Amino acid sequence: MPHEVRGVIATARDAPVEIHTIVVPDPGPGEVVVDVAACGVCHTDLHYLEGGISDDFPFLLGHEAAGTVAEVGPGVTEVSAGDYVVLNWRAVCGQCRACARGRQQYCFDTHNAEQSMTLTDGTPLSPALGIGAFADKTLVAAGQCTRVDPAAPPEVAGLLGCGVMAGLGAAINTGGVTRGDSVAVIGCGGVGAAAVAGAVLAGANTVIAVDIDDRKLESAQRFGATHTINSSDTDPVDAIRGLTGGNGADVVIDAVGTPQTYEQAFYARDLAGTVVLVGVPRPEMRLELPLLDVFGRGGALKSSWYGDCLPSRDFPMLVDLYNQGRLDLDGFVSERIGLGDVQEAFAHMATGDVLRSVVML
Repeated sequence: MPHEVRGVIATARDAPVEIHTIVVPDPGPGEVVVDVAACGVCHTDLHYLEGGISDDFPFLLGHEAAGTVAEVGPGVTEVSAGDYVVLNWRAVCGQCRACARGRQQYCFDTHNAEQSMTLTDGTPLSPALGIGAFADKTLVAAGQCTRVDPAAPPEVAGLLGCGVMAGLGAAINTGGVTRGDSVAVIGCGGVGAAAVAGAVLAGANTVIAVDIDDRKLESAQRFGATHTINSSDTDPVDAIRGLTGGNGADVVIDAVGTPQTYEQAFYARDLAGTVVLVGVPRPEMRLELPLLDVFGRGGALKSSWYGDCLPSRDFPMLVDLYNQGRLDLDGFVSERIGLGDVQEAFAHMATGDVLRSVVML
């Protein structure tokens, strides 16, 4: 029988979110219904609300979630009812040209559930990133569920579903940070703080946090940053070079995603160093760099999609590191809230008051 549950809906661009009764259908072939236990409030949800992703309103928001599999549809073998899972928005297809070359982390044909969740009047909902987890239950493709150790509380495990994974992966997977490296992270919100944590986890010797907010720099220090730079009153390029023997960092991660911060990252790296863009630019933004500098400085300019993660590989590993006390996921949880507090959480996000608000269900 279909389930009627609560869900947080964005009905129109920039309108306050509302709690509605939604209908979650029985899972079809390859689909799974998940009892959501916790879901982080991510900037991407705000982008949906602002119409920055598409105009396919109404949206069922929420995507950074963990919970328990309630029901599985025909043909599902990846998970079973009762499994504790983290949800992901990269359900790899296994057949596209990236998957065929063994690069599933770049899958070009990721998929979601075929059926739609709806309002009670039958209006179909567009689930954020194919998940829609600001709800008591949600319907996803089986490949969007990754089993992890249930010893990790859902409010921390779920953060691997988006922002924290993006930052950790930008350092470890995309940037290839290794022991002894120098790393600079520009922008130390949730994703940037996770990039700092990832650089430390990978063995970087010097980890430089850059932001215009001293509160975020303090957070970055808690995750292991060895130096901080407030770029509102200090040139970050000069400062990063000064902390790296005049050379620049081996890896510079732009967790903001503006032409200004990208140019800073480009010139703050060492010769043959790596720039990683993980902050998401707005569509109208343009970048101009001297092509001779691009050629002459060598190295690599990379973009990081979802931290170039492979959920089946990375989520269980990172949860195990958390359980061992080697990865501080608890430090990202600024507040635990209810479904009715999501609009206020967006306001907290805008003021920089939180790393993550997490909805507990």
